[in-house]
Amino acid sequence: MEFFPNRIHVRLRNRVTGAYLHADEDGVGVSLRRTRASLNAAWAVHRVVRLGFTYVLLHSSANGRYLALSADHVAPRGHRGRRVVQRDYDEVELSAVMWMGVRVVGGIGDYAFLRHVSYGHLRANGKFRTWHNGVTVDFFNMSNMMHWLVEAIPPRPAPPVLPVPCPTQNLGGRHGLFRRRVQPVVERSRVIRCFGANGHGNFDQLGAFQFYGRSVYNLRNEVALRVGEEIFSGITVCVRAGWYGRLTPLVIDLPESEEDMDIVVLITGSPGESFATSQRPVQHLLSASLLMMKAAEALRHPDVDAP
Repeated sequence: MEFFPNRIHVRLRNRVTGAYLHADEDGVGVSLRRTRASLNAAWAVHRVVRLGFTYVLLHSSANGRYLALSADHVAPRGHRGRRVVQRDYDEVELSAVMWMGVRVVGGIGDYAFLRHVSYGHLRANGKFRTWHNGVTVDFFNMSNMMHWLVEAIPPRPAPPVLPVPCPTQNLGGRHGLFRRRVQPVVERSRVIRCFGANGHGNFDQLGAFQFYGRSVYNLRNEVALRVGEEIFSGITVCVRAGWYGRLTPLVIDLPESEEDMDIVVLITGSPGESFATSQRPVQHLLSASLLMMKAAEALRHPDVDAP
């Protein structure tokens, strides 16, 4: 478990393929990608103790969702084992998101197994057929496809700049009488449930609204208006992936889905913001939201561009 200190950010690089464990843009899939300098390849470590055993939970720095064994027993064709997905941590004893880091003994280099609580091991696929780039849990076979190099990612000194939404492009051809007709782009929408952190370690629901598109820049603008802040730089917007998930700063565009999303708004200088980012331990766990606030003692941004 020494590979996974609590609260740090890590990448997992497969020993055989050389590719990284990647949280897909749809907010559900998990795959192997060569891209290193991406929040989708960065995972935050969330350690929990259950019945005297310490487990490692990994949640995506892109969207906050947790690495989990799928409830679907069927792995994609050409893959071994059972499918791995991203999901919310919405039950305190949710076994699907529980893993243990175990050092690979007798090999060259510092590699680790990521063993699921169900005793299967996280496995890469595509050794010979590279297009089979899904990630699974294999219960019956041991292989160096299960060896992962854990790379620690240092924190950024300041939050990254939000991506500015792209202007609508004119996709037509020639102008005048013969210009090509362009179909209007219909943006997907989702329900955003908005919560605010108070100084007592609880979340107050601020309401819900329909949000169109994926732009995190537009989302923060809209949230700032709803909480009465004239400029959005005065707030931090975090995604909450499940009732027991840790807060993850939302700094890239939203997943390509229409799933509802819970966000927590921290207003700079407010008692709630101070509580959420402090290192003070919580003495009394009055509610599930307080437990989650304790898990969000400090918000960190991984420096994915660091060498």
